[in-house]
Amino acid sequence: MTDFKTPSRRQFLVTGIGAAGVVTILPYTARAAAHSGDTFKTGAGPITIHPVHHASFVAETPAGVIYVDPVDGADSYAAFAKPDLVLITHEHGDHYNQETLDGIVAEDTQIIANPAVFDMLPEAMQAQASAVQNGGTAMFKELSIEAIAAYNTTEARKNFHPQGRDNGYILNFDGFRMYVSGDTEDTPEMRALNNIDLAFVCMNLPFTMDANAAASAVAEFKPTYVYPYHYRGRDGGTQDPKSFAMRVGTDTEVKTGGWYKEGELP
Repeated sequence: MTDFKTPSRRQFLVTGIGAAGVVTILPYTARAAAHSGDTFKTGAGPITIHPVHHASFVAETPAGVIYVDPVDGADSYAAFAKPDLVLITHEHGDHYNQETLDGIVAEDTQIIANPAVFDMLPEAMQAQASAVQNGGTAMFKELSIEAIAAYNTTEARKNFHPQGRDNGYILNFDGFRMYVSGDTEDTPEMRALNNIDLAFVCMNLPFTMDANAAASAVAEFKPTYVYPYHYRGRDGGTQDPKSFAMRVGTDTEVKTGGWYKEGELP
């Protein structure tokens, strides 16, 4: 299926599912079987997004194949080419898993992580990794990557993601900016983002924020497209991407995929 949208900043063609304020979820098994994804045609070339699970996804980009927060074992990535770049936001087990990295990282793979994860990597893997702190930048080939602060602001949640430790990322392709939130609440840094074409925004309780806060932030920084992801929570804290989609407004188109297996969400 091909859907068209005319964004306020520039024109992109996207192959996938969704419309502004509306979200359609394909069954996990259907998407996984076809290794399906959404393709964003940009001035730099096509970018195809393949949700893998929860906070993990593969992006096929003009700069190379990028794995974001890869976990769940190497077998989950058997259908994809080896990563040219791995981005890791922070140390929690649903974002960083050393066994998975051992099975997917190739000799020429570059790794970018926050300093806490860098310190956990084996020495041999540190040799192909860079530690980037909040506010810092890194280069992957010609791709500039910004580390955006990711943290909790609600007092009762600050122990999950303390300020100054974890990263989100902005990937600056030619004429196309992609933001990955990592685990965070709707911080001033998120709300101050600008000219974001594609965003991945987390939402779950008690660890990050609810769908209302996530939608409010998205309505403020107005990415052209957004994936709600990382929405499985604890003790009733799982968030509904449909509820999120109803609240983001008409400036942003909501995209979603098979982040979870059937029966994995309450």
